[in-house]
Amino acid sequence: MARIVSWMGQALLYGLFALIIGTFSGLPTYRHLPADQALIKLSFSHQGGLVSPCRERSAQELAQMAPNMRNPLDCPRERSPVSVEIDLDGATVYRQVATPSGLSKDGASSVYHRLPVRAGEHRLAVRVKDDAREQGFNYRREEIVTLQPGKVLVIDFNPSAGGITLQ
Repeated sequence: MARIVSWMGQALLYGLFALIIGTFSGLPTYRHLPADQALIKLSFSHQGGLVSPCRERSAQELAQMAPNMRNPLDCPRERSPVSVEIDLDGATVYRQVATPSGLSKDGASSVYHRLPVRAGEHRLAVRVKDDAREQGFNYRREEIVTLQPGKVLVIDFNPSAGGITLQ
């Protein structure tokens, strides 16, 4: 008899625990955005161009080097910072210069930004500059986008896929 009471008590406690977990898994309800808003998310990691061009070593310089180190080109490791600007309906809403990672500043520059906006039609302009040796922005994309309430527009950057992409 004691064994049956023990099993029933254990089942009751497990049931109560499951009820508590079930109740609090759905409450309180979470909304990541208000009902009339959408989200623009800028997220990418990109390695900018070299800060200075490679130079060719002279025959005298090569002769002074160890045989296994005789590379005819001397290329710097440091990369250019990546600059990003976003305009929404003609006004600049975001501007950042992302420095390269790494001790020698030879790694990728990472950019991440969330921008909640009202849903509807907007004129979006995105500009990216990844080479300090050039004037102005290398990549530009201007488009009229329709943002649905609660939806996310992701801005990515991949030069091999055409530059700035909107998903």
